[in-house]
Amino acid sequence: MLRLALILLFVLTLPLRAEEVVLGLSQDEVSINTTFDGSEILLFGAIKRETEIPEDELGVVVAIAGPSQTLDVRRKERRLGIWVNVDTVEVDAAPSFYSVSTSGPWSGILSEVEDLRHKISIPRAIRSVGAPSTVEDAQSFTDAIIRIREANGSYVVQEGGVQLTEQTLFQTSVKLPSNLTEGDYTTRIFLTRGGKVVSQYETTIDVRKVGLERWLYTLSRENAMLYGLMSLAIAIAAGWGASAAFRLLRHG
Repeated sequence: MLRLALILLFVLTLPLRAEEVVLGLSQDEVSINTTFDGSEILLFGAIKRETEIPEDELGVVVAIAGPSQTLDVRRKERRLGIWVNVDTVEVDAAPSFYSVSTSGPWSGILSEVEDLRHKISIPRAIRSVGAPSTVEDAQSFTDAIIRIREANGSYVVQEGGVQLTEQTLFQTSVKLPSNLTEGDYTTRIFLTRGGKVVSQYETTIDVRKVGLERWLYTLSRENAMLYGLMSLAIAIAAGWGASAAFRLLRHG
């Protein structure tokens, strides 16, 4: 009896979540085939409450991260007329794709402390434990990754990209580029007030190759020699075909 009373007391003293996310996705699976040129996913949801709406303004942050990769980032310099690698930094984990959307200006949605705790912004989502002592500006290597991937559409920031209605309903759309990496794409929703995270929700979007793309991918992993021979045969056939077509045009 005493044990039951202690358990009941413990449950009653647990903090209640005043606000929780109820989320919907237009699709939770993305299929990559030979004609895949990108996709767009619509995320929509509502905030379930057990109390009245607090006075502090609500903020919503939606972050989608693709599978992480280990990267060797090199810096080149021109020496004696030749470009050579002078520094190399290993980045332990960088998402292959990363999109973060907010319901308002970033500075008013999330504090630095909360960003550091939950690793929401793009720089925080990239993990680089250390760099050689000879490299003084290791952060510039991470900045280079961000700059390159923002340019090709793999890293996206949409301030104000989340539409929030009556502090209850929200929606946003995320464009997925054509160069997606296969795997689970972690989708996180954060509710914030006063720059602090008050609730969060997490799910995944499954991105997989199908059809010919899946067959070639599996072949390259499970039988690399056959895959290499087949690629060589295709290259030779393509070269011969182009040469034959050129000769016909030339003598035609």
